[in-house]
Amino acid sequence: MTHEIMTGRSRYYDLLGRSVHCLEWGGEAAPAVILWHGFARNAHDFEYLATALAGRYRLIAPDTIGRGLSAWSPEPDTEYTVPFYVRQAVALLDMLKLQNVRWIGTSMGGLIGMVCAATALKDRITHLLLNDVGPAIAPNAVQRILSYAGTPPSFASLPELEQYFRTIYAPFGIAADAGWRRLAETSARRLPDGRLTTHYDPEIAAVLGRQSAGASGDAWPVYDQIAAKTLLLRGAVSDLLAEDTAAEMTRRGPKARRVDIPGIGHAPALDTAEQVALVAQFLAE
Repeated sequence: MTHEIMTGRSRYYDLLGRSVHCLEWGGEAAPAVILWHGFARNAHDFEYLATALAGRYRLIAPDTIGRGLSAWSPEPDTEYTVPFYVRQAVALLDMLKLQNVRWIGTSMGGLIGMVCAATALKDRITHLLLNDVGPAIAPNAVQRILSYAGTPPSFASLPELEQYFRTIYAPFGIAADAGWRRLAETSARRLPDGRLTTHYDPEIAAVLGRQSAGASGDAWPVYDQIAAKTLLLRGAVSDLLAEDTAAEMTRRGPKARRVDIPGIGHAPALDTAEQVALVAQFLAE
């Protein structure tokens, strides 16, 4: 890693009756950037990127409900859903009085951003960066994610948990050993028996499994409504965002500009100088 990582300021917001934890970097008067993580991840994934951008922007990274330090939902079937996350995103922007934002979304965070940019926040999202996600998702990738997210194992030590993360998240292409250690330390929770497991409510996977069983997986009508300037980052060996989907995204809707990250799967960790430069260039457009 090429710069000292800064952990953001912790904030807790009541959004639609649920406590949502956010990490924030940069000055509150600076242009705002929302950073929204992937399905079984949390706000700490953006620490490298946010540290690099904090001199120019106000960066706000939520832990989606059910993950990290945000509340677990007592109503998972209705609240561990993209429509509920979108409503919470709107509530967050309203609470912080943010009229215009740039949005960076990895995987699920990109899906939330797509829906926001097409509907409730269409007039408020100026830039949309989709990190390895699009309006059609490969079913095999969903099954891969469910295979590890649904029944998270427990471990006696943090190094064992780190090794597990190195295995299941190998496609992220995390650049340094320190990055893996940081991911493990910020993605752990202790069980009543003292063992360590993942930071999220396992119900998020149960709900996704039920949803994906009956879903068409076609969000093209949503994508076609997006007016924001759009950049698509794709892991060149992604199993979630197919080549033909990525190509079609450059031709329709917001006509995304596309950049493939060599040697990376789903999804780029945004933790190298080269990836940060791509993001910074896009945000400044």
